[in-house]
Amino acid sequence: MDLFDQQDERDNRPLADRMRPRSLDEYVGQGHLLATDGLLQRAVREDRIFSVIFWGPPGSGKTTLARILAQETKSRFISFSAVLAGVKEIRGVVEEAAEQWRQQRRQTILFVDEIHRFNKAQQDAFLPHVESGLITLIGATTENPSFEVIAPLLSRMRVLTLKPFTEEDLTLIVRRALADCDRGLGRFELEIDPDALTHIVWSADGDARSALNSLEAAASLVAGVGETEQRITRTFVEEAIQKKALQYDKSGEEHYNLISALHKSLRGSDPDAALYWLGRMLMAGEEPLYIARRLIRFASEDVGNADPRALAVAIDAMQAFHFLGSPEGELALAQAVVYLATAPKSNALYAGYGRVRDAIAKTGTLPVPLPIRNAPTKLMKDLEYGKGYLYAHDYTEAYVPQDYLPDELRGQGQFYRPTERGYEKIIGERLEQWRRIREANAKKDKT
Repeated sequence: MDLFDQQDERDNRPLADRMRPRSLDEYVGQGHLLATDGLLQRAVREDRIFSVIFWGPPGSGKTTLARILAQETKSRFISFSAVLAGVKEIRGVVEEAAEQWRQQRRQTILFVDEIHRFNKAQQDAFLPHVESGLITLIGATTENPSFEVIAPLLSRMRVLTLKPFTEEDLTLIVRRALADCDRGLGRFELEIDPDALTHIVWSADGDARSALNSLEAAASLVAGVGETEQRITRTFVEEAIQKKALQYDKSGEEHYNLISALHKSLRGSDPDAALYWLGRMLMAGEEPLYIARRLIRFASEDVGNADPRALAVAIDAMQAFHFLGSPEGELALAQAVVYLATAPKSNALYAGYGRVRDAIAKTGTLPVPLPIRNAPTKLMKDLEYGKGYLYAHDYTEAYVPQDYLPDELRGQGQFYRPTERGYEKIIGERLEQWRRIREANAKKDKT
């Protein structure tokens, strides 16, 4: 008889759903939120639940915690679908909440899973009723609320961040499921090898739902073999899991977190970390050409003229990927990442261009000095366009002191200030040489 043929109808739900904690005492993890005298514990004891958004990665217990809070309060609880319902349904919920308050002085808690799927019209419809306290809104989301929730609604709710479960938390959750005879797998008296348990926990990557799903799948494989000893081994777990899926979100916070980690690792000259974050992004499905564009930007912003070749390397990597595609072209991106991480760094170009933009914003469209204007017509020559221009190639080392900036900007310091690193040291020495020539000429003009 199959192991799972022994389950009665009440156990038809997935193991992860059956094993949801039913009280705060059963809840594992999130100690930063569930301390004995913490905010949530006090709110439950005093029956004063507030509007809150639980924000955390998949499988971190957001929905479970919301349900527990609702169960342990005297308020009326409504679960709402952000995907299926519209403004009309929201108005119906609000009318019911108002009726409950008028007749029974009973508060309404509205729970919205995946609250980030609410559109602006839905959020606007809730706003006045959350503000007045007619509805206590509890939301759960994997997306950064600052990206997905309108500011007026966000300002009226507390955002509490849930963390991925630790390995110790997940180990306890899996062992509970194996031992629980009522809701878990305890009645089947399954044993699990230590390395099999370790692999389930590692593969779950902080996701309790994933860990329990893997356990359930591995247990079903054990049952299918029909061995006398019901033991979950590493082999069964690997077969059940197949492949680890990396958490990633191409448009939300995790996207920005990972590209920030790559950029900062490059800037910090750590090729190992840079390669790691590159791999994380590529293996999770990031668009490789997006990464290539960021590498090109980095080459100018953080390397600049300290190594002029850096920009060409980044562009070459982009072109190589265009030519080869995935996965072969990914190696060209890796080559560029290592080159950029180990190149001398300078943000002098980035800072200099910023100073230029600031100067233009302050001074507006200053006229081009007459000596460096083009004079293709007789009228322009008569107006002295180009008069007094000194042709650099007629002078020693192709350099002659001459004013190229508008009068208003002369003598206000350098926009571009090269560092002493890499090729910029040579650029700086060259600029210093030209400065001495200008000063010498200025002394001659005075005598």
